[in-house]
Amino acid sequence: MATDPRATLRAGLPDHYLTPEDLAALLTVPIETLYHWRKRRTGPTGFRVGRHLRYDPTAVRDWINQQTTRDAA
Repeated sequence: MATDPRATLRAGLPDHYLTPEDLAALLTVPIETLYHWRKRRTGPTGFRVGRHLRYDPTAVRDWINQQTTRDAA
């Protein structure tokens, strides 16, 4: 049974590395947006495992906090 990724985001990020598809679903943005952010170095920091791109949930959480703090200022 598949879970709603938005419910996961509300409950907290998972404790495993996220794929670009996971992150796009969690943030409800197109995957192309993630790749655009990565190219411009404005999104959450990702890393490569071989040819696969992964995101650390801690880095994603920090990035989200930076975005919400910046918007509040």
